[in-house]
Amino acid sequence: MKNILLFSSLIASFITVSAQKKPFDASNAREGESVEYCHQHIKLIEALKDSVFARQFEKDQAESQKLSKIPVPKGTVYKIPVVFHVLHNNGIENITHEQILSGLANLNRDFRLQNLDAATVQQDFQGMPADVEVEFVLATKAPDGSCFNGVTRTFSFLSYQGDDGGSQVNEIISNNNVYQGQWPGNKYLNIFVCGSIGGAAGYTYYPSGNTATSMSNGIWLLHDYLGSIGTSSASHGRVLTHEVGHWLNLPHTWGSTNNPNIPTNCDTDDGVADTPNCIGVQSCALNSNTCNSDDAYWGFNIHDNVENYMDYSYCSKMFTEGQKTRIRTALLSNNTGRSNLWSPANIIATGINGDLILCNADFTSNRTTICQGQSVEFLDVSYNLVTNRVWSFSGGNPSSSTISNPSVTYSQPGLYSVTLSASDGTTNDIETKTNYIRVLPSPTSLPFWEGFEAYTSLANLPNWEVYNLNNNNAFVLESNTAHSGIKCAKLVNFDDAPSNIDELMSAPIDLSTIPLGGAVTLSFRYAYRKKMIEDFDYLKVFITNNCGDTWVQRKTIGGNQLSNIATASSWAPSSSQDWVTVHMPNVTSNYFTADFRMRFRFEGEGGNNFYLDDINLYAGAPSNTLVLGVNDEASFSNPVLYPNPSNEEVHVSYHSQDVDDVNVSVLDLNGKILQNYFIKSNSGQNMVVFDIQALAQGSYMVKLSSAKGQTILPFIKK
Repeated sequence: MKNILLFSSLIASFITVSAQKKPFDASNAREGESVEYCHQHIKLIEALKDSVFARQFEKDQAESQKLSKIPVPKGTVYKIPVVFHVLHNNGIENITHEQILSGLANLNRDFRLQNLDAATVQQDFQGMPADVEVEFVLATKAPDGSCFNGVTRTFSFLSYQGDDGGSQVNEIISNNNVYQGQWPGNKYLNIFVCGSIGGAAGYTYYPSGNTATSMSNGIWLLHDYLGSIGTSSASHGRVLTHEVGHWLNLPHTWGSTNNPNIPTNCDTDDGVADTPNCIGVQSCALNSNTCNSDDAYWGFNIHDNVENYMDYSYCSKMFTEGQKTRIRTALLSNNTGRSNLWSPANIIATGINGDLILCNADFTSNRTTICQGQSVEFLDVSYNLVTNRVWSFSGGNPSSSTISNPSVTYSQPGLYSVTLSASDGTTNDIETKTNYIRVLPSPTSLPFWEGFEAYTSLANLPNWEVYNLNNNNAFVLESNTAHSGIKCAKLVNFDDAPSNIDELMSAPIDLSTIPLGGAVTLSFRYAYRKKMIEDFDYLKVFITNNCGDTWVQRKTIGGNQLSNIATASSWAPSSSQDWVTVHMPNVTSNYFTADFRMRFRFEGEGGNNFYLDDINLYAGAPSNTLVLGVNDEASFSNPVLYPNPSNEEVHVSYHSQDVDDVNVSVLDLNGKILQNYFIKSNSGQNMVVFDIQALAQGSYMVKLSSAKGQTILPFIKK
């Protein structure tokens, strides 16, 4: 455009100006989306209300005006060191390194005109897409000189408190996993990847002399708008290109102070001569021609450049030569610190000069808990240079490998460690993750009952996996409270921080013997109180038919449904009246497989303690009493095992209604039969006594079974 209006620099101290959450504004979003595309212009408008900022803004404009008169060198590629700061609460927003690399690749593709779709721009703009000659490289050195892989990760609930970007940056400064301190904005392009950033897909600030060295002189981005894989998609993959354009002093194509698609906006300008006047679009409106005020300049009635990265369309694919000049002019500014980014000294200081070394061996995998016979895909994420590697897989097949991403199969239940030894030819490093892979035991049969009586701890159980997402209080064994027996699972939720997720996940249970027309019920009992009446905690139950590859939520109990009683002190149930029995008859036939599992998730938001007991899975309709066997009450009434614990012998007494052939089996927790006795029950009371001195200390079960049913009684050998 002909009227050159230069806009510059927001001051990072004004990040909190718009801290109050605003309702969704559809006029600032792309068509069909529920997230506003960009908040850069909103931040600018609000900050300009402050007189201190307004004066600094005028100074930055003047400095930019002077720089615009200096010829910008071409043929030189400016390289910018980049750091992605992932702020997460251990959810899906903790995106993979591969997704980050996808986002970086998209950014470089667009700025270097390597996108094939640039050749398909509409006729008015054929031959105009520009190679900006700017490249973005992951930094490999932190501010203290230590080696890292260009990504920091910070665990915090503030990932979803996006109305105050300043608080999010402060959290990253204080608690990231690489270097706690400022990552100066004149040394790094800092990109903050979060779960929420105040309702936008992305936002940033123009170059500013007032915040040249500040870490807040960066870009905020939603995790699902970075890259084209993982939580993101191809349609979201160019938001970072748009925001980096702002960060390098490009306004929206319609100007800097309003949402797109405002009919009265033809009088505003973006300060770039070869982007036609327009009002902006919210979709790929290729025939858009909203302003005639620049037709004389072009010499014909030109369409809007809706395919420009600085518009809101779904088909953005180009920068113009005028935008390239404006970007490269911004990179000459000493005042804003942009010129230091690509300086030779900073290239060395941030480690993007290509002299890579190995500083850390590391790996990830697509899963860590599997059923017997399943495979795990491993990925070498060592940084920053690996020329050779050796993997070691305890219990796996193969047991070793030298490739980057091996696939390993595990056939036997247990906990297995993995070791990766990496080298760059000079430096060697070894990473071992102990008990990294959990292979679940063989499926147990119905009926299934878990009263937690047979355990001394929930740590490393064969039948249950404890998942503590927030690495604080987890499910533990409670030995003095229960609905049945004396033990249950307990989660200390009282006085825990909000936004906590804790889970108990079962081992496989075989439902394949249930006929298609049959019925299965999952029942359990819980006890819970709020701490304050306004608390809103959740209990959610998930099931899977494929050992946990995919889960489906089948029960949600929250708020007053979970409990409408508040207790201000740490609470424990004191009677059976404190327990609630839940029946879930919605385990449908598509879950009648040998790899059925269930998962209990408690989402704590500051309430009181939670207790879980008598998890019971059985064929048939819901029952208010525990189902421990098929017709077990008719076969074995009032079964009792004593003493428990015992170190010499165990007595089992029960009542039988008639003469019956009975097997009495002693089993370990994996269901393996260790002792087996055959007896003939008489009508009335019966007792079986057997020696357990040969058993090692630990938890076992006694199984009584006959043609009429079965029952299971847990015990402990001292």
